[in-house]
Amino acid sequence: LAQQRLLIKGGKVVNDDCSVVADVYVEDGVVQQVGPNLNPEPPTGLVVLDATDMLVIPGGIDTHTHMQFPFMGSKSKDDFYTGTKAAIAGGTTMIIDFAIPQKGHSLIEAFDTWKSWADPKVCCDYSLHVAVTWWSNKVKEEMKSLVQTKGVNSFKMFMAYKDLYMVNDEELYAAFSCCKELGAVAQVHAENGELIAQGAKKMLAMGITGPEGHELCRPEEVEAEATQRAITIANAVNCPLFVVHVMSKSAARVISNARREGKVVYGEPIAASLGTDGTHYWNKDWAHAAAYVMGPPLRPDPSTPGFLMNLLANDDLSVTGTDNCTFDICQKALGKDDFTKIPNGVNGVEDRMSVIWEKGVYSGKMDENRFVAVTSTNAAKIFNLYPKKGRIAVGSDADIVIWDPKATRTISAKTHHQANNVNIFEGMICHGVPVATISRGKVVYKGGAFNVTAGEGKYVSRPPFPPYVYKRVRQREQVCQPVPVKRVPYTDVVSGTP
Repeated sequence: LAQQRLLIKGGKVVNDDCSVVADVYVEDGVVQQVGPNLNPEPPTGLVVLDATDMLVIPGGIDTHTHMQFPFMGSKSKDDFYTGTKAAIAGGTTMIIDFAIPQKGHSLIEAFDTWKSWADPKVCCDYSLHVAVTWWSNKVKEEMKSLVQTKGVNSFKMFMAYKDLYMVNDEELYAAFSCCKELGAVAQVHAENGELIAQGAKKMLAMGITGPEGHELCRPEEVEAEATQRAITIANAVNCPLFVVHVMSKSAARVISNARREGKVVYGEPIAASLGTDGTHYWNKDWAHAAAYVMGPPLRPDPSTPGFLMNLLANDDLSVTGTDNCTFDICQKALGKDDFTKIPNGVNGVEDRMSVIWEKGVYSGKMDENRFVAVTSTNAAKIFNLYPKKGRIAVGSDADIVIWDPKATRTISAKTHHQANNVNIFEGMICHGVPVATISRGKVVYKGGAFNVTAGEGKYVSRPPFPPYVYKRVRQREQVCQPVPVKRVPYTDVVSGTP
């Protein structure tokens, strides 16, 4: 690496549990010391960054991206190079992408394919969730192999995209049971795919072909119903559940209620659902409206982002991703005459940290420590990366961001680093800007300039049974199992139908 030794001086080190003014000394990509007035020897070859009046925070972890994803007749614009480069510019130092096999295809082959795309291109560390899009004994064996030999500890099931990725309740039960056995975290895209398919036919028959039809055929209750069903099925097998891209008040309430009932479930709102809303689907400009099409859709109730942020601030929701899956307007135009053909996906990987600071911290809904929790630490704990990731402490990876809470920037497609020609946060002024991003001890972004090489990021294995998730699950397995009632056998007359 270009920089073996690094000293970050005078900043306020912010972890999820406390903030303290301290210097941070990094050597060989790892934090070696955290404390006041550090003077590591020898001074020669030491790179010093002044963080006075700044926050020094763990690099962001985006739990949900889709780089160069072949989907709906197209491929997402951001590949693993432009996508991770943009992530770094926004203060994110690790992404977790999704390897998604077609129905009937091998999970291991999908994993190997995605890894072969990522390894030569990534500018920051990454990991892979794997999707379960069908069920068989082969899938079960491959899940076991992925956990034991490939460092995968999370599997995503789709309850939507009928005939493409969707699995039924019986398959969900089997997949959740397998996750529980292997010590993996089960993830769901929670929407009722059957109702969406029927709703889409109905909208098209009514002559509604534009982007508004996308939201009208998959309203909130379709997301809330599937969320409730997924939680019920997961609870039946005592499997921890992670609900990806929480988009609506009603789905968020379902998760919040389940957590208050003691269920082991985590909700992931995304930058899009926290930073904008679905009123855009009714914009008179087709291209503008189509730019916001994603699944599940953004909600037309403009109070939704604030509601989700309140729940995120108060631990009803746990982590933030982006579902970053960018398609330009020409790609979106595949659905110019039929909203069901508009490729689903929006941006977010570059803007997530700033959007959450603006809507969460600057607005007074959450403090700096909770910000670190929901952008980095909780993800690291849930997916068993902690404390190597998600924390600034001796022995942690030096994935660090120097953050200026007072600086502002205006988000725009004209200035962002993503490969797309639209940005759903266009014109948003954000307080909170990353001044410098450090990945594995190397300053990869500073003052608007990059110092990155494709392929410099590493694939990070994640061991099974993350303690943060599985401690309660294991204990319940021991003490909360039903037992038969001991009775004296019935010995009287038994009569049946003659």
